[in-house]
Amino acid sequence: MSVATASFLVFAASQVGTPGPANMALMATGARFGFRAALPFVAGVALGKQVIIWPIGFGLMELAGRLPGLFLGLKWISAAYIIWLAYKVANLRLTPGGAAEQAPGFLAGLVVHPLNPKAWAMIIAGFTGFVALGTPSLEATAIIAICLLSCQVVLHPLWTLAGDRMAHAIVGTGYEKYLMWTLAALTVASVFFVLFGGGTDI
Repeated sequence: MSVATASFLVFAASQVGTPGPANMALMATGARFGFRAALPFVAGVALGKQVIIWPIGFGLMELAGRLPGLFLGLKWISAAYIIWLAYKVANLRLTPGGAAEQAPGFLAGLVVHPLNPKAWAMIIAGFTGFVALGTPSLEATAIIAICLLSCQVVLHPLWTLAGDRMAHAIVGTGYEKYLMWTLAALTVASVFFVLFGGGTDI
């Protein structure tokens, strides 16, 4: 199979569901303004990742066909960065956001992922870890884009909906560290699955 779709979905879910700049912004927005008021921001965050998936997909897959060594190198660099993010997540503690007058809108959400290094890393990891060399750029990019959007449509609203309760029920308690450790462990496990048995034959 040219794209390891099932494996990538597991990886994508662990990444989209892990605390990071986007999810922390979604959680804080839900906590400050409530679920309904935050929905335009949620939609912008979800669609913002598509803005960078398609250029990366076509440019990276074209370059990988000419320089296979670069493709392999990016795979390991992306994996190392995501493992470093998992370490940061394990030590992350939730902080409720402050008050503001008006909820951020669609355009504010649209720029979250293009400015988010974690988003860039997970997209590159998707192409380098789950896509076989020689796969047409359109096919690879469409599958990566659909998988990530599917995870975002489910998980981003959940982060937002749970924002107020999560921020106030877990912050400062002993349960907080176990939540972060679990999410970090899932992230590391998914990376090792890619590198040592779950990805395509690259």
